[in-house]
Amino acid sequence: MEMHIAEKWTKENKWSWREFLALMLLEFGGVVWFVKHGLQPLYEARLDNSLYAGALTGLTIAVILLTGLYLIALRPLGLSWNQVGIRCFPSSYWGKIILWFLILTILSIAAVIITGYMGNTVDNSKTEALREQVNGLTVCIGILSAGVISPVYEEIFYRGFIYRWLRTRTGKGLSLLISSLIFTAAHYPTLNAMPVNFISGIIFAWTYERTGSVWPAILIHGAFNSIAVILTALS
Repeated sequence: MEMHIAEKWTKENKWSWREFLALMLLEFGGVVWFVKHGLQPLYEARLDNSLYAGALTGLTIAVILLTGLYLIALRPLGLSWNQVGIRCFPSSYWGKIILWFLILTILSIAAVIITGYMGNTVDNSKTEALREQVNGLTVCIGILSAGVISPVYEEIFYRGFIYRWLRTRTGKGLSLLISSLIFTAAHYPTLNAMPVNFISGIIFAWTYERTGSVWPAILIHGAFNSIAVILTALS
């Protein structure tokens, strides 16, 4: 199955460096600098709440990246969302999905503990805002943002397009590494979460590699982030 998926991606590949570079410019120019350094401070000033501003920022990023992906990599080449992993996966993978989720959780906890000895912390403006105002609405907003919106657009963009693009040009190991580094860098300026982001990027890309669908990674990603939101609220 694994070789079949990679070979199929290579055979069906219609993307060139033009699509890749255009979407990287959109990510690191349009999103990281314009949205995170321009719009997000404006959202925070208007809403006077880091959690709400962060959720709106995430929604803005989702719209920009998915629209850009469609207009740059899909529509011009006559491709459907199926090409970026929006497809069914074999039911036999459900057991492995649970296993991959557990592996992600264990490795992430280990990373938090290890980097904690170096002075790293898991707190940021959104977690602090959630703790300061814990109620049904804020928890729901946190789960909707981190557990639904982010997993959907991030898996489609970073695994469905970026990992697949890399995988058609290089080996599995290098593709896992590069795509995870890109995923981690895209979370700037949230530096304290980068170790967990890198580990997550590896697990999610591996999941896509094995199943050929982004849905398993979306499920793992969503469950992981949702549990993190709930634990933050309870703490």
